[in-house]
Amino acid sequence: MTHFREGFVDVNGVKLYYRVAGEGAPMKLIGLHGGPGGSCDYLSPLLQLSERVGVEVLLYDQFGCGRSSDPPSDSCYTVEYAVEEVEGVRRALYRDEKIFLLGHSYGGLLAIAYALKYQRNLRGLIVSSGLSSVPLTVKEMRRLINEMPERTRRVIEKYEATGEFTHPEYLKAVDEFYRKHLLRLPEMPLDVAKTMEYLQKRRVYSIMNGPNEFTITGTIRDWDQTSRLGEIKVPTLITVGRYDEVTPTVAEVIHRGIPNSTLKVFDNSSHTAMWEEREKYLNTILDFITHVG
Repeated sequence: MTHFREGFVDVNGVKLYYRVAGEGAPMKLIGLHGGPGGSCDYLSPLLQLSERVGVEVLLYDQFGCGRSSDPPSDSCYTVEYAVEEVEGVRRALYRDEKIFLLGHSYGGLLAIAYALKYQRNLRGLIVSSGLSSVPLTVKEMRRLINEMPERTRRVIEKYEATGEFTHPEYLKAVDEFYRKHLLRLPEMPLDVAKTMEYLQKRRVYSIMNGPNEFTITGTIRDWDQTSRLGEIKVPTLITVGRYDEVTPTVAEVIHRGIPNSTLKVFDNSSHTAMWEEREKYLNTILDFITHVG
């Protein structure tokens, strides 16, 4: 297990939990977890990067997530507020240093939003199973649902029509989708389970996202910055799993939109390649960081 230090940093009045490995290394990488509403626990494989190359890796729980405190008001549950939080973390811990920013899932959306405003502070951008358009991503997830067995599809449609998102039959069908497109492992790693526990305990997911991954009714439901991707000029790595719920089609849209970008597809992964193909995933990130320097 990679050694890391834990701490808290105050950003915009919110007490944010973080963990950092490889302190003092010349390059800095901040990792943004998904959800919205998860925690940094499931990104723990990223800490291993600090042992393989000269990079300091910092992961943190975003506002209202994990061990971090809630924001001042419910009006803060927006991507715009989250962007300012990322910048606040960078300033508080790294002052004027440029960083690598890695965002996974919703964290990839957040990383794109940050780059559109603060790319002057970036060495490089890594969008891992991330998205530039929520509507497109939902459309793609609906396509994946249509490819599920007919019984599963009918159960999902039945309970969504009545709004019974907590019915046991519905939850079982959603779990079938997750086992195919979220995490394709026989057992859930403990760090992933910890994140799922936090996600269910806290309010962020229901406010910003909705009842599940493919029924997005929260504050991010209309978020779409695809038309602005060309504004991102920093070197960018885009990764996606072949069976990802945030599909390769979504990743290709980002790749086409960002001029200086590279796309890597992990053929044996769904949404969590850092666990499903850990070595290939970490080596891909390492190669990118080393190349950009």
